[in-house]
Amino acid sequence: MTRIVIVSARVGAGHDGAAYALAERLVHHDVEVLDFLDLLPRSLGRRLCGLYHRQLEVAPRSWDWTLRALGTAGPAWLAARAATLACDRLRAVLGDGPDLAISTYPLATHALGALRARGALTAPLAVYLTDPSVHRLCVSGIADLHLAPNQNAATQALVWGARQVDVAAPLVRARFGPATTAERARARQQFGLPPTGRLALAVAGSWGVGQLAETACDVAASGVAVPVVVCGRNTALRDQLLAAGHPHVFGWVEDMPRLMHAVDVVVQNAGGLTTSEALAAGLPVVTYRCLPGHGRANADVLDRIGVVPWIRSAADLASTLAADRPTAVAAVPAGDPVPLLEKLLDVA
Repeated sequence: MTRIVIVSARVGAGHDGAAYALAERLVHHDVEVLDFLDLLPRSLGRRLCGLYHRQLEVAPRSWDWTLRALGTAGPAWLAARAATLACDRLRAVLGDGPDLAISTYPLATHALGALRARGALTAPLAVYLTDPSVHRLCVSGIADLHLAPNQNAATQALVWGARQVDVAAPLVRARFGPATTAERARARQQFGLPPTGRLALAVAGSWGVGQLAETACDVAASGVAVPVVVCGRNTALRDQLLAAGHPHVFGWVEDMPRLMHAVDVVVQNAGGLTTSEALAAGLPVVTYRCLPGHGRANADVLDRIGVVPWIRSAADLASTLAADRPTAVAAVPAGDPVPLLEKLLDVA
């Protein structure tokens, strides 16, 4: 059985979500998922994750500035060099070497690329791009293949120096799919939601960062949908919203596929994993009060390609939620990424 190693990172949930969804599909291979943060020396990985989390909570606009800086040659080179701090532990974990290495996290991409350049990794290297918008740091000219979730992302990756790019369907777990009428009713009952009426699921990633409280208030004020709010691991925000009188507020939800069965539309702020999951569930999705940095970049791409509209005002949000079908969902790529990756095994 061939050995495949996927290197992700617990930065939010998007990178891990893609990694485990991919591992779920590679059933005929021995698949191991590694966390890049655990490969960094001492407690650097934990500190890096904590700093990013704190930055989004306290000074989110600074993340916009950070990404802009990293989009220039000098800072991008420094970040890629910093990623090689993980190389010693990564080489040790890889051992005799996998038959295929896959990255779902930018810094992991550059660590694997460095090993490949040194000859310490001889297996093919693939990169799965988790966002609809592609930042310079997400691409490595050493990788054999980049998988993009849309044609716009593929074009961006080529501009940043990718050698080969294929477009494939966004990676989500198999349980995310459209609900039947009976499944919808059971899901509403399970989560204690109203059996009738339009429900809008308001989400802000696994960390619950951004203007989620304001979004919940805007949805409620629209009068056309009841907000169902998921705060992720942000327990303080959950408590705040419950104290403010919002009746349907959740923290971390283990069964998101079932919760999505219960709602009619998803309002999100980052354009990442939750957007892909909602589209797979057959739900219309809108971007509203999006995060700076990758949130705005993703919102722009998804709006331009006609998949997810970027709503800029409370009045437009109300009119969108009032529509029979809040978005006309454009077709998303349907190609399976697994055969594209397995081709690399054939030529290894």
